[in-house]
Amino acid sequence: LTILSARPAAHAAAYADSVSERQQRCGMIQRDAQRLVNQDRNVFGACLVALGHADGMVTGVTRNYATALKDIRTVVDPVRGARLIGVTIVLSRGRTLFIADTAVTEFPNAQELSEITLQAARFTRQFGAHARVALLSHSNFGNPEMERSEKIREAITILDRGGNANFEYEGEMNADVALNHNMRELYPFARLTDAANVLVMPALHSASIATNLLAAAGGATVIGPVLTGLSKPIQIAPIGATVSDIVTFAALAAFQAGEASEARKSGR
Repeated sequence: LTILSARPAAHAAAYADSVSERQQRCGMIQRDAQRLVNQDRNVFGACLVALGHADGMVTGVTRNYATALKDIRTVVDPVRGARLIGVTIVLSRGRTLFIADTAVTEFPNAQELSEITLQAARFTRQFGAHARVALLSHSNFGNPEMERSEKIREAITILDRGGNANFEYEGEMNADVALNHNMRELYPFARLTDAANVLVMPALHSASIATNLLAAAGGATVIGPVLTGLSKPIQIAPIGATVSDIVTFAALAAFQAGEASEARKSGR
């Protein structure tokens, strides 16, 4: 086991240079970058991963999720062409659900919802599952017709026009329609061939409330939010995470590191 301290680290100057170069047009000067590397564990850890001195990173636990994510994004970018999102995996009654976005975008617009849908489907396929995505709302296909449901219908239109969604998706719909066969029969035109296993929420607050309720009152096993779409294998454990949770996040970061290594070897 190797333990590193930021201040005397052999590559601390290189880390500060990297941060400064990335943030200099955002008002950050060199000494500010050096101070961040020396004093902020998230920035230091992200630099280790970004410059190839560590394979992955797990942080959080005692720090606010949004703060930790902001620190990491000072150093690491999303994958080009992908959207950075949080996906929460819910295991309940023999069913596995992937819920997004549970970590990053507070009030996604139609374009952002379409990108969240694509990224959540990619993430689901990494776990060997066939993605069937439902974009959720309090309304079903315009009934009742409400202003905030319009962006979900627009997201479906964007996905239809894009032509690069090689998976099943449908919306806007209630969660019970997405998950219950009998309810779905009321809408025979719906394109889902079976119950949805990926649920795209209309906003961050609804996603967070849903997953917390499932964990606290529903007795479900909840894993996440799992960051996906980041260019480096970094995960953030929420405040209050248990030892078991931290081990799970470490395993996920290791899995992502392995996937990235295989992609580099194959030239993907």
